Amino acid sequence: MKDVLIYCDGSSLGNGRDEPRAASVALLGFRGVWRAFGEYLGEATNQQAEVAAAALGLEQLREPCRVTVMSDSRYVVETMSGRFRRKSNHEWWARLDKAADKHQVKWQWLKGHAGHVAQEAVDKAARKIAALGHADEEALSKAAAVAAETFKAGD
Repeated sequence: MKDVLIYCDGSSLGNGRDEPRAASVALLGFRGVWRAFGEYLGEATNQQAEVAAAALGLEQLREPCRVTVMSDSRYVVETMSGRFRRKSNHEWWARLDKAADKHQVKWQWLKGHAGHVAQEAVDKAARKIAALGHADEEALSKAAAVAAETFKAGD
């Protein structure tokens, strides 16, 4: 099985207000090659965007893999690790369950906005896509380039 690393983040601008604009981004790394994927979610909460980001990353994998998913969302990490109960967002969790099903997944929490370069890159891309209202190839390319440079340097 291939060993894949995924950094993911979701953003909901205006979360909890009338018209939130949400997006999710996943950054996948395998043998030094990094690719970023993003999607605009429209009116979704921050928690839904975080769940979607993890699903988005896992959905890109075409064969069963050993995956470490890095997220700054305790909601995602603790729920997928079985420590939080699912009280809402059931359709979002169903998407993530389906995406994770064929893989061996290790869920790891990272403190957000704590200077981890790859996590900051996915956060920035998710916020930009949410603000623009569509997936932005430039933001995704920048996130992938940041990860490639960071991990080449040994971070």
